[in-house]
Amino acid sequence: MLDLKYVTENIEEVIKKLSRRNGDFSYLYELVTLQEERKQTIVEGESKKALRNEASKKIGELKRNKLDATSVLNEVAHLGDDIKELDEKLNVIEEKIFNVLANTPNIPNDNVPTGKDDSANVEIKKVGTPRVFNFKIKDHIELGEKLDILDFERAAKITGTRFVVDKGLGARLERSLIQWMMDLHAHEHKYIEIIPPYIVNEKSMFATGQFPKFKEDAFKVTAGDNAWYLNPTAEVPTINLHRDEILDGDLLPFNYCSFTTAFRAEAGSAGRDTRGILRQHQFNKVELIKFTKPEESYKELDKMLLNSEEVLKRLGLPYRVVCLSTGDMGFGMAKTYDIEVWLPGQNMYREIGSISNAEDFQARRANIRFKRTKDSKTEYVHTLNGSGLAIGRTMIAIIENYQNEDGTITVPEVLVPYMRVNKIQ
Repeated sequence: MLDLKYVTENIEEVIKKLSRRNGDFSYLYELVTLQEERKQTIVEGESKKALRNEASKKIGELKRNKLDATSVLNEVAHLGDDIKELDEKLNVIEEKIFNVLANTPNIPNDNVPTGKDDSANVEIKKVGTPRVFNFKIKDHIELGEKLDILDFERAAKITGTRFVVDKGLGARLERSLIQWMMDLHAHEHKYIEIIPPYIVNEKSMFATGQFPKFKEDAFKVTAGDNAWYLNPTAEVPTINLHRDEILDGDLLPFNYCSFTTAFRAEAGSAGRDTRGILRQHQFNKVELIKFTKPEESYKELDKMLLNSEEVLKRLGLPYRVVCLSTGDMGFGMAKTYDIEVWLPGQNMYREIGSISNAEDFQARRANIRFKRTKDSKTEYVHTLNGSGLAIGRTMIAIIENYQNEDGTITVPEVLVPYMRVNKIQ
C-alpha cells in the first residue's frame, strides 16, 4: 500500500510514475480532496470534544458548589450528537481512502523498463548454451508418461485437470529437488528454513497484495463459520510471520527459505499452458524471503537473484535473466527479475522464478516496522521475495534437457546423492 501523505503531497509525480503501468490513475486526485476533508473533520471533531470536556469540568465545578448547571448543560446538549456525526463521517472518509489505496499498485522503480507487456522486458544476461540434440526430442509429458513417472490421467480422475500424480522416480525427483534446494539455501546461502501453514487467513492475503486484486485466483476453504484460503505462494505465509511486529534493526536483514505446496485457481489464464505441469492448480515451491532496511533492499535483491541462479547453475541448466517491464510486473512489486530456463520441448526460455522487491508496499499493508535504535522512530521494512525455485518447472527442465535417445533421463550430478540413481529409466 502506498503512503497517503506521500501520494497527496506528490500527486502529479505519483500519477506520472504509476501511468507507466499503462493504466489511468487520475482517480488518485480524489485522495487529495479526501485527505483535506479528513483533516478538517478531525480538527472539527477534536474542537467539539474539547468543548465537551471543558463543559464537563464546568458542570462538575458548579455541582460541587451546589449551583445550577442547567444553562451549561443546555449549551452542550447537542455536542454528543455532533461528535457522533463527525466520527461517522470520518469513518466513511477513511474507508474511501483505504479502498483507493488498497486497489492501487506499487510505484515502479525508476530503472524498470517502461512497456505494455513482456515484449518490453529487458534481457540482463544469458548463462549456458542450450544443448544440441542429435535425435528427435520429446517433451516432458511424453517422457513422463512413457517412463511412468508422471500420471495425468489418474490425477484428473482423482481431482480434475491441471493436477498430476508423481510416481516412482518422478516422486523421488520432486522430493529430492525440494530437499536439495532447501539444503543449498539454508546451509550455503544462510537462510533460515521455514515450513509455514499452507492455509492462510484474509489478513495474510491482503498484507501481501493478493487481496483484493487477485481474489478470483484464490482457493477458499471453509469449516463452520471459519473461512481461510490455500496459500498461492510461500511469500504469503512467510511475509506474514512478522505482521504487526516491530523488528530490531540490528538483526536485519532477516533471510528465510520457505517451502510450501502452493495453490492457484489460475482464473485469468484459461487455455494457457494447460498441458503438462507448467501451469497447475497445485505445485511445490521453495521461496526466498527477506526483510531489510530500506537502504539495503536493492543490494539484497541482487544477492537473492544470485542465490536463485545458483540452483540452475549447479543443475547445469541454460537460463537467462530478464528485468520485467512496467506492463509485466506484479501488482505489489517495485522491481522484478525473472529467471527463464531453456525448455527443449518448447524450444524457448520459460519463467522458472521471479525475484522481486516490494520496497515498503507490503510492509505498510502488514504493518511490519523496525527500529534502528531503542529510542529511534519506527520505520517500515522493505520486503523481498524470490523463487528458489519452482519445483515443477525445474522438473520439466531436467526431464527435457537431460533426456537421452533411448528415452531415459540422466540425473544431474548434484541430485544423485538424493536420488540414489544415475538415471531415470
